[in-house]
Amino acid sequence: MTVRHRVAALTGLLCALGAGTALAADLVPVKIGVLNDRSGVYFDSTGEGAVVAARMAVEDFKPESHGLKVEVVAADHQNKPDVGASITRQWYDRDGVDAVFDVPTSSVALAVAQITKEKNKAFVNSGGGTADLTGPACTPNTVHWTYDTAALANGTGKAMLKRGGKTWYFITADYAFGLALERDTKAVVKKNGGTVVGGVRTPFPNPDFSSFLLQAQASGAQVIGLADAGLDAANAIKQAHEFGIRQGGQKLAALLIAITDIHSLGLEVAQGLEFTASFYWDLNDGTRAFSDRFGARMSGRKPTSYQAGVYASTLHYLKAVAALHSAKDGAAVVAKMKALPTDDPLFGTGTIRPDGRKIHPMYLFEAKAPSESKGEWDLYKVLETIPAEQAFRPMGEGGCPMVAGLSAK
Repeated sequence: MTVRHRVAALTGLLCALGAGTALAADLVPVKIGVLNDRSGVYFDSTGEGAVVAARMAVEDFKPESHGLKVEVVAADHQNKPDVGASITRQWYDRDGVDAVFDVPTSSVALAVAQITKEKNKAFVNSGGGTADLTGPACTPNTVHWTYDTAALANGTGKAMLKRGGKTWYFITADYAFGLALERDTKAVVKKNGGTVVGGVRTPFPNPDFSSFLLQAQASGAQVIGLADAGLDAANAIKQAHEFGIRQGGQKLAALLIAITDIHSLGLEVAQGLEFTASFYWDLNDGTRAFSDRFGARMSGRKPTSYQAGVYASTLHYLKAVAALHSAKDGAAVVAKMKALPTDDPLFGTGTIRPDGRKIHPMYLFEAKAPSESKGEWDLYKVLETIPAEQAFRPMGEGGCPMVAGLSAK
């Protein structure tokens, strides 16, 4: 190669590198924070799996082809509102985070929602349950994706009542989620002709439910409603089995339970439990394909509905950011998320209402008997599909100040 050819080749290489650098500089930076429980009662059902789900969504979206450069960071809120609030403020003020995702533990979620509004970022909740996020605590910066306490009450509460469970006793985790779930389920019970005979509040988190279960047993209620989740729900169900409560004729309403909890309990204990959720890995080809990919990164585990919600909501958030070519105005991004129809392989097509509530079908499941299961994660059977328009509380009944005067649907 002559000197002239070498100079030409080097010049071409430098031009190509310069063009690549310029192209990279033109990409819009987007930073997503996954904030959840990575060490406590919800670490199994959200935790690292939710972070993996968010990163899978980023990879599948192919952000560079949409002019975006996306980074995902994660932190542990320890189920403490003050810790979650502190992390959120640092992310927004110092670390350049544009949106916070997941956030199980409703008390933390409510704090994050208000800080997000104050900072005009975006909050896309998957793990937190309180329906207040699209009710009195709604904001223009919040989307509530996967489920909420009203949908759980509609699904499991009505199902138990249809099967003759007319008298109820509640064992309730004493914090925002448990109180909201009890409130919403009580409303369904009373509206449909049932009676609440009593209840007890439990510390959160709580490893020992013995005394509370004995009180529920002594009440004679046909249904014991467990208004808790995660390891708390699993511990209560396991101890109820040891006390022979279900064998004695009382029914347990697992008002929120994850597949990781059922897997941990085992079907010998969990069989026959009825519960409501928005996702199961074995629903269709799309859920199975995603769950296989997820399992390859998570030692064969299947995703929970919360983790699936993080994947689907991250995809939709990125579509909105790409459409605006900016993530800086959180309220504008959330408005675009509401304007765009949702469509993903896990939840199918859907919409986001003006109050921030994502609408999709819910499912009433039953934990299989051991003899019905064909594999380690073959744990559920579908009893009923609850249509999207029936699954969630009507918008006009939530008390969201943003939607006063709009359609009640």
